[in-house]
Amino acid sequence: MQNEFHKAVLLKESVDGLKIKKDGIYVDATFGGGGHSKEILKRLAEGQVFAFEQDEDAWRNKINDGRFILIKQNFRNIKKALKEVEVEKADGLLADLGVSSHQFDTSERGFSTRFDAVLDMRMSREMDVTAAEILNEYEREDLKKVFKEYGELENAGAIAKVITVKREKKKIQQVSELREMLKSFVKHGKENQFFAKVFQALRIEVNDELNALKDLLMQCSDIIKKEGRLVVISYHSLEDRLVKNFIRSGKFEGEAEKDFYGNRITPFKQLNKKIIQPTEKEIKSNPRARSAKLRIAEKL
Repeated sequence: MQNEFHKAVLLKESVDGLKIKKDGIYVDATFGGGGHSKEILKRLAEGQVFAFEQDEDAWRNKINDGRFILIKQNFRNIKKALKEVEVEKADGLLADLGVSSHQFDTSERGFSTRFDAVLDMRMSREMDVTAAEILNEYEREDLKKVFKEYGELENAGAIAKVITVKREKKKIQQVSELREMLKSFVKHGKENQFFAKVFQALRIEVNDELNALKDLLMQCSDIIKKEGRLVVISYHSLEDRLVKNFIRSGKFEGEAEKDFYGNRITPFKQLNKKIIQPTEKEIKSNPRARSAKLRIAEKL
């Protein structure tokens, strides 16, 4: 099942980063196909894994093991959800922030530019707002902000203008409709890169991904035990910047606070000064691993 659903990225490197104790408690914040959770379980004796997954489709991968508990929650609610299963502290937390292969490959989810499907992009079907609703209902300035901040698109204003003009004649529902109305912005040979940025921006907005990541990281300071590990795999610069800044300073912007003696007050210490990335061999067997960046930190 796991290979069909999602191939775990940087599997050995990320689980090695957790420095597993055989009796430890570990959190897999992004269960998906279950690859990381299975690898953690292999290295445990009487320890436990608590995994989070909000996508109903991923629940078919639930692991039948007494040491494993799957929680149907967005990871932004992690502290409260763990408290409800009587977990106050964990020895480590792993988060693989990528969209699963299953979500990309299931046409009706609307995550991929490859299929003509309804523009959905919700990580959980219980969420209220779809990408189509954002395209049809947001004001021009709000759309511009989404494409500029989350897609890092230089012509965000012009893109927003075209969308707001075209939707007056016909509501935007399908992937093909969005592609058609934005084709004039595509530079020759750069179609995939352009639409990847457009879709990334919409997906981040639909799922409030960056704020959810901030919520997760801030709670990690309380959840992870002293000398416990935080392991995060990110896939684009917006995510990686948040993770890097948080590990470096305990904040998302600006410098770390300092104590009376001028020492930096930070909850974590970064262990890998150089970002860990997939090998050429892994990228060849799993092309979606190409942009992955792994950061490992230890709770001070």
